Parts: sequence; structure tokens; C-alpha cells
Amino acid sequence: MPDLLGCPILLMEGNRSRQALSAEGAVTVSEPRDKPPRFTAPAWMRKYTPLLGRVLEQFARVNVLDCATRLAAQAFLGAIPAIFVIGALAPDWMRKQLVSTISGTLGLTGPALDQVRSVVHNSGEDTTTIASTGVVGVVVTLLSATACSRALQRTCERAWHLPKAGARLAAWRWVVWLLVWLAALLFQGPIQQAFGAGPVLGAVVSLISGILLWWWTQHLLLGGRVAWLPLLPGAVLVAVGATLISWGSRFYVPRALNHSLEQFGGLGLVFVLLSWLIMFFVVVTMGIALGYVMAHEHLLAHRLGTPGDPREPGPTPQRARQ
Repeated sequence: MPDLLGCPILLMEGNRSRQALSAEGAVTVSEPRDKPPRFTAPAWMRKYTPLLGRVLEQFARVNVLDCATRLAAQAFLGAIPAIFVIGALAPDWMRKQLVSTISGTLGLTGPALDQVRSVVHNSGEDTTTIASTGVVGVVVTLLSATACSRALQRTCERAWHLPKAGARLAAWRWVVWLLVWLAALLFQGPIQQAFGAGPVLGAVVSLISGILLWWWTQHLLLGGRVAWLPLLPGAVLVAVGATLISWGSRFYVPRALNHSLEQFGGLGLVFVLLSWLIMFFVVVTMGIALGYVMAHEHLLAHRLGTPGDPREPGPTPQRARQ
């Protein structure tokens, strides 16, 4: 047996913490360290295109595709129960507004739009459905949809290199985020038309509301651990990207959905919607991750009051700044 009093022993627990036992038996624990990036920019990139190198390293740290896929899956699993519950419990005007929002966002026409109308309207006409989806349906919807809140929170924490927030700090935020976004999505139809003022002004109003929503989303899900101003670049990037995705979807999604419904039935609808959700959340994840990089650029960091040194190759977790 080796002499335990002659030299210290280093105990490793994963890659997150270290304990050193000295000759006197004292224990010291180091702080958790940020994981090294999966991609490290080569020397020539750091010299000639430093911003590109930081962006690529940030995307690798966040793992954009993994986060987007999880967000898409959670959104899909939470959206289906939400449609049935709203269709069963909501008044007629709210069901019509829901159909208007879905068709306006995705540009649905033909069989795909008929399918959505059938799901939303028919469920509200059956009293048995209303009774069975009452309390149980609402509870299941909230529980399943808060998984999307948790996944989005973890994406924001990855992007800002923060440790995972405790359940007591975050639990009520998941529900609040869900309720606010359900209300916002319900009225996307009128917002996109600027409440009757026209599509041009509606595009401006929709963009501004998107920036405010994504700005608030980051601050809420990060638990106030990052100040408001540094989160603004990410909110702008996500809102612009989401607007472009919504605009482009009007040309692609209706044709893809109608073709998939004719060829594969309801299963084709699932494939197209999941593909669209993954594409949408890729844009969201990239916008949040890129917002961190932009907020740490020298000029913006000075104006936004971003904490930390943006020139460090390996950023450390940011501390709270109220």
C-alpha cells in the first residue's frame, strides 16, 4: 500500500471538480470549469478572422444541432396536446384565432389547412372530449410543454456559459414563459397584420414584438444572472431569423405539407412539421449563441456594459449583474 502521508492524492470526479488531500488531511475543492470547446480555431483564423473563430468555437460549445433537435422534439410533444386542449376548452373566437395564427405563420392552404381546422374545431364540438380533457388535459399540456421551457433554458445557459439553475429558481419561470408564449402565439395573426393596418406595418410590429419576447425570454430563463442590455443582440438576431423563417415557410411549407399528406397521410404531416421545427430552432439556437459573441465584441461590450473580457479564448461563466 502506498504511503498516504508522503504525498498528496488527486481525486478526479468527472471533469467538473477536483479534490486534493494534503499531508495534513485538508481538503480543497476547485470551482467548476467551463468545458473546453469541441472546436478550436487554428492560429491563422485567430490572426486574420478572429471574429469567425470565436463564432465557430461558440457554436461548437453550444452544440447547435443537438440543442435545436431537443427543442424541436419538446415543442412538438407539447404543441399537439395544446392544440387539442385549446380546441376543446376555448371559445369559438379563440379557436378561429388559433387557426388564423397557424395558417398565417406557416402559410397553410388546401388539405393541410383543412386538417388543422378539423382538429381544432371538431374537438370543441364534442362534450365528451371537453369533459375528458378538462383538468387532466390542462395538467398534461403544462407538464409536457414545460419540458420545452427547460430545454430552452439550458440552451441559454450553454450560450452564456452559466451553470444550471436550481429547480427552485427556475420552476415558476418555466410556467410563466409557457403561458406568455401561448398568449403571444395565439395573437400572432392580428400582430402580423398590425391589427388591420396592413402586412407592411404588420411586419414591423411583428419584428419588434419578437425582439421584446426573445429579450424577455433570455432574461427570464437565465434567472436574471445576466443584465438586460447584453442580451439585446441575441434577441435581435433571433427575432430577425424567426421572421425570415416564417416568411420563407409560406413558400415551402404549404406545398411540402400537401404533398406529404397525399403521399404518406398523417405521418407525412409529422415529418414536415418536425423538419420545420428543427430548422426554426437551429435559427433560435444560433441567434442566442451568436448574441453572446456579439455582446462581447469590444465596441458593443463597452456600450452594453457586458462583463468579462471578450478577447479571452476560453470564456468563463458570467456572474449575475442586477
